[in-house]
Amino acid sequence: MAFIASYSRFQRSSSSVRMISSSSILGLSMLTAAANALSTTSSAAATNICNGRYLGKSDLLVSESCLGTMTFGIQNNDEDAFQQLDYATSTGCNFIDTAELYPVPLTSPEYRAGATEEILGRYIAKDRVCREDLVIATKISGYSPNSRVAAARSYPNEPISPLPDCRLDSSSVKNAVDASLRRLNTDYIDLYQIHWPDRYVPSFGMTTFQHTQAQQREDDEISILETASALKDMIDEGKIRYIGLSNESTFGVCQWINACEQLGIRDKLATIQNSYNLLDRRFDSELAEACHHNDIGLLPWSVLAGGLLSGKYNKRHNGSNAITSTSNSRFVRFGEYMKRWHPNFASKTTLDATEEYAKIASDAGLTPSELAIGFVRSREFVKKNGSVIVGATTMDQLKENLAPFVNDVALDEEVLARINEVHLRCKDPCCSL
Repeated sequence: MAFIASYSRFQRSSSSVRMISSSSILGLSMLTAAANALSTTSSAAATNICNGRYLGKSDLLVSESCLGTMTFGIQNNDEDAFQQLDYATSTGCNFIDTAELYPVPLTSPEYRAGATEEILGRYIAKDRVCREDLVIATKISGYSPNSRVAAARSYPNEPISPLPDCRLDSSSVKNAVDASLRRLNTDYIDLYQIHWPDRYVPSFGMTTFQHTQAQQREDDEISILETASALKDMIDEGKIRYIGLSNESTFGVCQWINACEQLGIRDKLATIQNSYNLLDRRFDSELAEACHHNDIGLLPWSVLAGGLLSGKYNKRHNGSNAITSTSNSRFVRFGEYMKRWHPNFASKTTLDATEEYAKIASDAGLTPSELAIGFVRSREFVKKNGSVIVGATTMDQLKENLAPFVNDVALDEEVLARINEVHLRCKDPCCSL
């Protein structure tokens, strides 16, 4: 396991430190010397970071793994969540991702918008880890009419009634930031992400741009410039440090770059969080090119395709030692959630490809999860300036999902070639028109 010691919230002013953002890892003495040459914004509190890199061109120094938290509040209670957070940080994971919308699914009887952020806030309040040793990312929801998420921005007061729409106008952005700060029990958010756009865009497995839907929304869209302007105000007030996108298209990335350049905050646009896994590699083409040339790092979500790629729903396991599902597993407890990856609803091509990937893993002496995560780790747009989001509902799952980072599991060229053979025959099978 490659560890580096970081100094919290220091600003980079020397290009010599830029090497950390690639696969190169500086030792403690080298980073200490580099940090001494930089201006600092806080005391030099050291924390161990596993396979550290900077997000985009920012000074956010994060671990290669990022702990996803969307199960906190429904599938996981406070005790579970605290145990996961303690374990993740003990392995050198300093990066936590959440959202004002979480937990999921919204169809659960237990659902309450913002509950996940509240759990993280209670964890921070207990001082189990220094706030400045964590990089916390959260998200504002995009367009959604009559939204419980927007209503919950009144926290800690009762939700707003009647339910307002989720929008990305200036007032909504500022209200959402303040609500997240209150729930997270912190005075700043390291990375503030747009969960999905205000405008119409094909998302969550959809691939075809629907002109009629776009035309219906055009007169009512909140401009990216207005949203970016509100985020600039939040940056100027010290409430957020950097901006991230999510579920965004190549067009959207380019529009965001233009808006940030107009506002003089181009250096604050650091990441994009889109779906990326063995069953959905759409990011490989135009988005990868746009983000490469603009130094925007990928934070891939659902690297295990909602758990399908873990092998735990595969009764045969193809001879692997994959973990098994429980009554609390996502596709057991929630019968119709994430249908494109659900073992009872996914296409035959998706399930066949999943079987083939499990066989490749078994032949390589890996679990299906190790293969799936190892593949995402191998992508240049992650290695250079991104981080891999992993989550779990049990500690056994979390340990397996963090093992590829801790043990530096790398896939050889033969394994990668076999993966690509399956991909060419079953390209993005979980996506639909």
